[in-house]
Amino acid sequence: MPGEVEIRKFQAKDRAAVRQIAYATALMGESAGLFFQGQEVISDALSLYFTDYEPGSCFVAQINDQIVGYLIGAKNKIVAEAVFNRQIALPLLLKALKSGIFLKIKNLIFIFSCLKDLLINGIRTPDFNRAYPATFHLNIKDDFRGQEIGAKLISAYLNYLKTEGVFGVHLATMSDQAANFFFSQGFGQLYKGKRSYFRHILHRDVPLYIFGKLL
Repeated sequence: MPGEVEIRKFQAKDRAAVRQIAYATALMGESAGLFFQGQEVISDALSLYFTDYEPGSCFVAQINDQIVGYLIGAKNKIVAEAVFNRQIALPLLLKALKSGIFLKIKNLIFIFSCLKDLLINGIRTPDFNRAYPATFHLNIKDDFRGQEIGAKLISAYLNYLKTEGVFGVHLATMSDQAANFFFSQGFGQLYKGKRSYFRHILHRDVPLYIFGKLL
């Protein structure tokens, strides 16, 4: 029988597990391997800022000593993006070049799809940072979904933000199922657009939702 879920602050020992889950759930709950070869690069892009530069804003869900989900957050998205651009982006690019991932066909197709999407849909979305400065990413291992783990992680994170004096939080998702979940957690829809960079895999555009909540 599975044990009780424990929600606790992220610790350095959880880093590898968080990175693994980030990669395994990157495509709306499915593996990033479906669209990109290069696990280390993808894991860095998705989680490095949070685990290495703002670990105090991260939480994990643990069952029987196994990390089954996480919420990695930032109290101020503008600050997080500035740190990423200034300290992470260039080393990550050099790491990618050194590993040769830009020579892999799957990756070139994805990069082309992103460029095409940029031309068609643009990359700009409304800026909600002033009213909703914080942000987060939430992912749960496939076998542990539907057990209210995500709700417990969000509750812990929102309580943390309140103690830190943060007055609003927003996030983005491309999943209709996730959108319904965030509605159920009291988040309001701030924006809906679309993205086409997974069309070569999914054969359709996907929605881009932005949700927010005042604290």
